[in-house]
Amino acid sequence: MNKPVKSSALIKGASGDWEMVIGLEVHAQVTSKSKLFSGASTEFGGEPNSHVSLVDAAMPGMLPVINEECVRQAVRTGLGLNAKINLRSVFDRKNYFYPDLPQGYQISQYKSPIVGEGEVVVELAGGESATIGIERLHLEQDAGKLLHDQSPTMTLVDLNRSGVALMEIVSKPDIRSSEQAKAYVSKLRSILRYLGTCDGDMEKGSLRADVNVSVRKPGGPLGTRCEIKNMNSISFIGDAIEYEARRQIEILEDGGAIDQETRLYDPNKGETRSMRSKEEAHDYRYFPDPDLLPLEFSEAYVAALKQQLPELPDQKKARFIAGFGLSSYDASVLVAERESAEFFETVLGKLADQARDGKLAANWVINELFGRLNKEGRDIAGSPVSAVQLAAIVDLIGEGTISGKIAKDLFEIVWQEGGDPRALVEARGMKQVTDLGAIEKVVDDIIAANPDKVAQAQAKPTLIGWFVGQVMKSSGGKANPQAVNDLLKAKLGI
Repeated sequence: MNKPVKSSALIKGASGDWEMVIGLEVHAQVTSKSKLFSGASTEFGGEPNSHVSLVDAAMPGMLPVINEECVRQAVRTGLGLNAKINLRSVFDRKNYFYPDLPQGYQISQYKSPIVGEGEVVVELAGGESATIGIERLHLEQDAGKLLHDQSPTMTLVDLNRSGVALMEIVSKPDIRSSEQAKAYVSKLRSILRYLGTCDGDMEKGSLRADVNVSVRKPGGPLGTRCEIKNMNSISFIGDAIEYEARRQIEILEDGGAIDQETRLYDPNKGETRSMRSKEEAHDYRYFPDPDLLPLEFSEAYVAALKQQLPELPDQKKARFIAGFGLSSYDASVLVAERESAEFFETVLGKLADQARDGKLAANWVINELFGRLNKEGRDIAGSPVSAVQLAAIVDLIGEGTISGKIAKDLFEIVWQEGGDPRALVEARGMKQVTDLGAIEKVVDDIIAANPDKVAQAQAKPTLIGWFVGQVMKSSGGKANPQAVNDLLKAKLGI
């Protein structure tokens, strides 16, 4: 049973509230050097029809041979989704005719998939989370690609993608908003990238989603769904769902009925349009592929793969929270991408005192580094400040050599010019002044010049902050703020 939907996720219509019911079928290209049933290359961007074996082109008498690496990757993905691994699965022929499908059928899995039910926990705004059920994951071969813009009179076919291994990951209809749908695809993509089973590159088509959308009165019977095909952008998925739900509500409130159909999303117009009426699954005339034996493996095979899984985002997040007292949000930011998490782990590994400065390091990675990278449109791989340099800056703050304010200036120097932070602090005289004698002279001068402020601070001790600010300013930010605070309290008798 699904929990009642929050009112914020409901859509207001003329006749009251409506609820979205969304399910996604995500097609993820398996990371492997060769295709699912042939030795042809899976490399992206080759000349048309240059990565095609006789099997991919469906030449007479050619027999498919299963690629063990693709099977291994599918099982690992299932384990990463907390899913049931089926020790016996069957390949079926899904029959339909289309010019990009040389065999006249697609080798897929129907009644007996390689992976059964699992789940993904997604984080939402406001610290909330939702658990989205996985119905199944099955292996299948991709089709080729039709090129309509190369000739005025003909459509050309590129079979480079034909036979490339895909994992189709089918969610249960548990998603209740466009935000949940976007969070689900983001989380799924992150898990796949951590596992190394799919590179998640949506621009190259490595990850695509078909989105099923229907609407109903809250808690009512399921409505008729429409499927939006081949979405390859997380933000477009959100936009398409919002448009499609409102389109269906308008039709229903006008007394019409929803036709079950396949639709396409046009990002330029921000709308979905009809592609074809939906065929029922039995129209595909599935039957077991006579050229392929059932896929069988032992419990020991699955157990060995499970043991070798990397630490996944949820486990890493829990470890960061427990180890460094990070907020759930900050830990989520750090683990969202594998590369970001690895960068932070490298910073941690270089710190002189992890227990003391782990949280400080997280703040610097998230706020200073990620903030600057986002502003300049760079990714973590293109960061001018390395993990080793950032760890050195955090060390310098943690040990009291520089203040947080000086650290920001130092970060800017390293970002622009590079260099060893510790050597830069020495060479440029950026050390924090902890000598009380030097600070005391500045404190005395400011107290002497502001008798009215002294009286105010003595009446209301929180106003000591004004004096701290003045001392810091006159020392060029180099005075140790704690030493300044202590000295002022003593001098003002607070």
